[in-house]
Amino acid sequence: MKLIIGNKAYSSWSLRGWLAAKQSGLHFDELIVPLYDDNWDARKREDDLAPSSGKVPIIWDGDAVVWDSLAIIDYFADKVGRDRYWPKDEVARAMARSMVAEMHCSYMALRRECPMNTRKTVAGFTVSEETRADAIRILQNWAEARSRFGKEGPYLFGTFSAADIMFAPVVTRFVTYGFTLPGFAQSYVEAMMAHPWMEEWYAAAAEETWTIQRIEDAAT
Repeated sequence: MKLIIGNKAYSSWSLRGWLAAKQSGLHFDELIVPLYDDNWDARKREDDLAPSSGKVPIIWDGDAVVWDSLAIIDYFADKVGRDRYWPKDEVARAMARSMVAEMHCSYMALRRECPMNTRKTVAGFTVSEETRADAIRILQNWAEARSRFGKEGPYLFGTFSAADIMFAPVVTRFVTYGFTLPGFAQSYVEAMMAHPWMEEWYAAAAEETWTIQRIEDAAT
């Protein structure tokens, strides 16, 4: 099985796909492709990226090919069992699925204004009202998940799940851009940042030599 991802410093969707693969417990080979470099237009048309039109992450498992982070989560859940990714409790699972779906298609202002950049911390960053509204909505969902279903551990639904996978890049954004968070959210962010897989990702990102200047310029 091969997982193709983009730059670890910048690629939020790649982080989700990589965490999903790690959560499966299955062996996979990892291939990093530098996004948007001089060879990108040709590279994204090559056979291993062509099915997704160059979108990462993308998983090859024999003849099966899966792209889009949420599809990758579902694919692995089919292979190793739903309970590895979703809460066992039906009510909790319903909320987790809803939060994940909302994360998948929402919060465009936060994504646009605060692109993922794990190698930066920005002091005094001022966000727009639209981005502030996105952050408030995320924190409302986190608060409900933690208060109702988070008693068994430090993550959104207690144990590490698809919800944490999908919100992991938001955690990095809150750290990079210095968001002031309520206590419960700060504790969750610290738990996520201390997760061994997040530490592994950050260490690898720090060693990358590629830069995407428009993202670097945003984090100033």
